[in-house]
Amino acid sequence: MSKETVIQLKDVSFSYYTENEDGSLNTDTDVTMKHSEKRMALDGVTLDIERGSFVAVVGSNGSGKSTLAKHLNALLLPTSGEVTVCGMSTADPDNTWEIRRRCGMVFQNPDNQLVSSVVEDDVAFGPENLGVEPSEIRRRVDESLKAVGMYEFRKKGPHLLSGGQKQRVAIAGVLAMQPECIVFDEPTAMLDPSGRREILNIIRGLHEQGKTVILITHFMEEAAQADRIIVMDQGKPVLDESPDKLFAHAEKLNSLNLQMPFGASMAAKLAARGVALPEGIITSERLAECLCG
Repeated sequence: MSKETVIQLKDVSFSYYTENEDGSLNTDTDVTMKHSEKRMALDGVTLDIERGSFVAVVGSNGSGKSTLAKHLNALLLPTSGEVTVCGMSTADPDNTWEIRRRCGMVFQNPDNQLVSSVVEDDVAFGPENLGVEPSEIRRRVDESLKAVGMYEFRKKGPHLLSGGQKQRVAIAGVLAMQPECIVFDEPTAMLDPSGRREILNIIRGLHEQGKTVILITHFMEEAAQADRIIVMDQGKPVLDESPDKLFAHAEKLNSLNLQMPFGASMAAKLAARGVALPEGIITSERLAECLCG
């Protein structure tokens, strides 16, 4: 039985123009293209994302992965092609707020999402703007903060929190909107290893609870946690595989400046030296288990 598609991209392209030296933007009719050019950030992308899936999108800087993320809840609209979320086209402005409610987004810098001086007020901001009843808002705020382990900080100011704690509050604010899917745009890029682990554990937990998760990341160890990994290069998906199959393309990944997870890389090196190991090793934990076994 095939799963339901929750997000669909059909031949989606997105282009923009760089600025001239005087700061003005070039257009299609501009004949003085001396200092700028048209850039194609997405180039004919066609993808289906199934409900309840955990999809990671990776790629080097400039590959188009963050541009892709911003198309999934109508922060950007395609130059050509179509994006639909839960059957609604992002091109229709009447759909915008419902799309953003159903497909929440967590950004790299949590400070860009925190709008109030008290944690619980910040989490309540989204439901309040949706006109949710006060008693239901209270329930959602408490439930969302507990889900990310920040309930005890509900009366504190966000400015007093660590980067990882701020990111957890930002996630709680999205959860309070009760989205069907959540896009995480490099949510751990500004965090230390401990903060990264905390956020990734939350993301995994949300997927296990049935949320559709799209994780944009440049950490291949994080991408390896997903069910499916899409590799972007020059605005196009160039690989789209499960983790165990994807990391068999070591040479291709290296050519795209993507580092293999340590476990997968070491397993490949050991296998090349004649060590008998099962296929599909990705994590260091699995490698240690196989070697010790």
